Amino acid sequence: MDHPSGNIQRLVTIAARCGYTAKGMIYITIGWLSMMAVLGMGGSNGGSSEAIGELASQPFGGVLITLLAIGLFGYTAWRLVQAIFDAEQKGRDWKGILTRLGYVLSGLIYAGIAINCVELLLHSGGSSGSTSSHTREVMSHPGGIVAIFLVGLGFLGVGLRQIWRGWHHSYEKNWHLNEMTRTQRLIAANVSRVGLTARGIVFMIIALFLCLSAIHTNPDNARGLGGALRAVAEQPFGPWLLGLVSIGLMAYGCYCLVNARFRNVNA
Repeated sequence: MDHPSGNIQRLVTIAARCGYTAKGMIYITIGWLSMMAVLGMGGSNGGSSEAIGELASQPFGGVLITLLAIGLFGYTAWRLVQAIFDAEQKGRDWKGILTRLGYVLSGLIYAGIAINCVELLLHSGGSSGSTSSHTREVMSHPGGIVAIFLVGLGFLGVGLRQIWRGWHHSYEKNWHLNEMTRTQRLIAANVSRVGLTARGIVFMIIALFLCLSAIHTNPDNARGLGGALRAVAEQPFGPWLLGLVSIGLMAYGCYCLVNARFRNVNA
């Protein structure tokens, strides 16, 4: 008879691996749509909502969105396990607590995307509102402007951290490297470096707009992932820059798929 803890661990493993797969598919779709826009072949510079809508429009779209929602709820559960049970031994010092709070926030964000999938399946719109509308709502409360500025600083910190992780390969300590061939390690390392760097740059752009929104008390300045991509496209040599970022976001999606297969997800 299996021990209850073994059954729980299997459930956590399944949830985490399904979650990383779902997250990877979203980023690959976002990058692909953005690349198609650069090439003038349709597409769009959007975020998760646009990616979900694109997947829903494909054959068997309902099945895809259902699987995506299940995977994202699994990712949320994994993030909460990381935070509550300190699955990765971050500790209880200030750095560890901040990291674990980051896991909670990440889980809540992807839970929101999962709910968006469910709403789309129920034909209730599936839109969770724009970044500027959410920012306006937060700013309407006491201390809201300060909160938005702090969120911006948080995005800046995460962006810098992503780039640091990409170039120092710190993520490899979470992988079962003994299960990977030399070629797999080389490919995974390069894909991860490109992906984490691209995501870090996008997060820093989001941080800039959030901080400017707070400084100027103008929620319309706030932009999410889609807005950050459009900002890149508006720059000199924008199509070239956006093309590079698009490749980077697809690479980040592939990094998530590597995590789905090789990451240590023991609780």
